Amino acid sequence: MATMLPEKQFRCTICQEVFTDPVTTPCGHNFCQTCLQSEWDGGDVCRCPTCSRTFSPRPEMSINTAFKELADTLRHMLVSASASLLSAAKPGEVVCDVCAATSLQVKALKSCLVCLTSYCETHLEPHRRVATLKLHKLMEPVRNLQDRMCKKHERLLEMFCRDEQKCVCQFCTETEHKDHKAVTIEDESRERKIEMKKTEADFEQIIQERLKKMEEIKSCMKLSTESAEKELMESDRLFTSLSRSMEDRKTEVNTEIKEKQKAAEERAEELIGELQREITELQRRNAELEKLRSAEDHLHLLQSLPSLASPPPTKEWTEISVHPELCVVTVRRALFKLNQTLRNELEIQKEAEMKRMQKYAVNVVLDPDTAHPNIVLSVDLKQAGRGELLHIVPDNPQRFDPVICVLGKKGFLSGRFYFQVTVGQKTFWDLGVVKESVNRKGMITSKPENGFWTVRLRNGREYRALDSPSVLLSLTEKPHTVGVFTDYEEGTVSFFNVEARSHIYTFSRCLFSGRIFPFFSPGVCDEGKNTAPLVITDVNHDS
Repeated sequence: MATMLPEKQFRCTICQEVFTDPVTTPCGHNFCQTCLQSEWDGGDVCRCPTCSRTFSPRPEMSINTAFKELADTLRHMLVSASASLLSAAKPGEVVCDVCAATSLQVKALKSCLVCLTSYCETHLEPHRRVATLKLHKLMEPVRNLQDRMCKKHERLLEMFCRDEQKCVCQFCTETEHKDHKAVTIEDESRERKIEMKKTEADFEQIIQERLKKMEEIKSCMKLSTESAEKELMESDRLFTSLSRSMEDRKTEVNTEIKEKQKAAEERAEELIGELQREITELQRRNAELEKLRSAEDHLHLLQSLPSLASPPPTKEWTEISVHPELCVVTVRRALFKLNQTLRNELEIQKEAEMKRMQKYAVNVVLDPDTAHPNIVLSVDLKQAGRGELLHIVPDNPQRFDPVICVLGKKGFLSGRFYFQVTVGQKTFWDLGVVKESVNRKGMITSKPENGFWTVRLRNGREYRALDSPSVLLSLTEKPHTVGVFTDYEEGTVSFFNVEARSHIYTFSRCLFSGRIFPFFSPGVCDEGKNTAPLVITDVNHDS
């Protein structure tokens, strides 16, 4: 019988929705429990919203269990009925989170960045009607809305830090990014979209250049084929006038011509295939950029743009010419001028990257309490050399023995820090960072599992990163000064050749816990060739 009652009998006159936890007033009218409580909490008098009858004192309300069951049944029927009229979500489409809770796969119309929920047309209705919900940020439906929250502060990622080129929450801009330049992701997105137009135009120009190159190759191959045919005709004409004894030589010459032509055609097909693959990838990126530029999802734009805006890997293309007379495809070195420009840009980027790390330079001084008795420290605690004799020093738990090394005095629990050390012409040394908890007595094995992230030099020529397993490094230039950059939160330790502005090695996924300290070992004497000290040098920000 309940299902035959008019639907309006099950709707709250306050919110106009099907009852949620219905309660009944002494005058016999029904309302959602939260709706009635809001009405009465907001006034001085408890009055029925339907008949205006007042009650004093305020009556205690209990949920009408039987009426709640009927209302819940009706709500489920209405959701199922509306869902059947809505678009069923196709594979890959975002589904309504509310419908999904009832096992219905209904296509979402919008996602709310405040509720972190995706809604179909039916469940989006309150956001279009209720004043407070109208203030929420709606966007085209997206998955994984939780990824739009700051993992550290559990707040929405709505700002963009230009110093570190990453999306952050409002609380981040008031704490660790306080002194950084931050803008809203909408503002950054607008600027990036302007840049994307230029990138799309650049990609289109490259595409046109590749298409032109393909046409050039095809044209050259046409001439090559005609030339080969002429060569064969000339061969036939020449050998026809000779005796039959020359028939074998004629076959040999003709075979050689055909083989050259076949090789030219195969090479041309290979080049055209490579060009076509580059064109396809450029067109794909252009399409993605255009789609990204027209989307409302500013956060997705900022996170996806770096991988799309740079040109894809390419070989060094240059003019490709087919010599019709010889049927040979020759490939010169690619676009020398462009290559030179790219090299210059790379140098600029290397310079910028080094300066970015050097912004985090810290003042490192050596800790005498950790130094092996053989180590000689300078008065300013900036140099660590190898002495001939053991010094008489207190035997404390912090001191390394018998391994000849020393730590920086200050440890780090978070953030980023950079220091650089002049190694000069030394033939043995170890540099890096270590956990405070590392073993300091007896022999040690330098590897990440033991709390060591270090690079070393042995015999003046063998550079090795002591990872797990260790990695032999092939350095084109011998570093005179080594920079060490650590990002505690990211879990990375990177080493650089300061003069060459070149990368040496990076330890990634480092499991830091507790304080980490700069680590130095001046090495053995090496028959007098390694007596120079390690020198902690200041960063010259003007260079």
